[in-house]
Amino acid sequence: MLKIWGRLSSINVQKVVWCASELGCRFERIDAGGAFGVVQTPGFQRLNPNRKVPVIEDDGLVLWESNAIVRYLCARYPDAGLCPDSPAARAQCDMWMDWQATELTPAMRDAFLQLVRTAPQERDAAVVEASARQTESMMAILDDTLRDRPFVAGDRFTMADIPVACGVHRWFGLPRQHIARAHVDKWYQAVSRRGAARTVLVLPLA
Repeated sequence: MLKIWGRLSSINVQKVVWCASELGCRFERIDAGGAFGVVQTPGFQRLNPNRKVPVIEDDGLVLWESNAIVRYLCARYPDAGLCPDSPAARAQCDMWMDWQATELTPAMRDAFLQLVRTAPQERDAAVVEASARQTESMMAILDDTLRDRPFVAGDRFTMADIPVACGVHRWFGLPRQHIARAHVDKWYQAVSRRGAARTVLVLPLA
């Protein structure tokens, strides 16, 4: 059985759990990271020398890095159709998954840390606003892309929608005003209604 190591409050663990649920995989999730610890133990370090979650163990394979795990699982279970056969279509998925990891999430990181993990009296409003401006520019890119397509990488739900939606969930969950994005909102409402999404997109930020 697939094992997933990581606390469910982690955005990166959320991607993997949503993906596995979407694919109908049987899996066991083991709490690790944050208040659960575990990641500093020698046993976990042997799984991931970075001492971060998520990590999966699947039929002898150990894999870390959340988007790599999502790609692997979708390729391993091709009947679900989340990993396109066409190299061009798959490259579109890869592009948006990388965008989530390298552009969207880094842009919102400071706002998240300040508004969720920093005591109110210690928050730096200037840091929050700078991070929010960067994130809104990323959201504008996503909104423009979704203007003429129902899903991130094209006309159907794919593996690309999972990490991007987890990132947008985190942004929408921050206690601050957001610029209305009609196309992002429509897409997010559609993907968040999926049964597998409900396992993660209902969680409060932590």
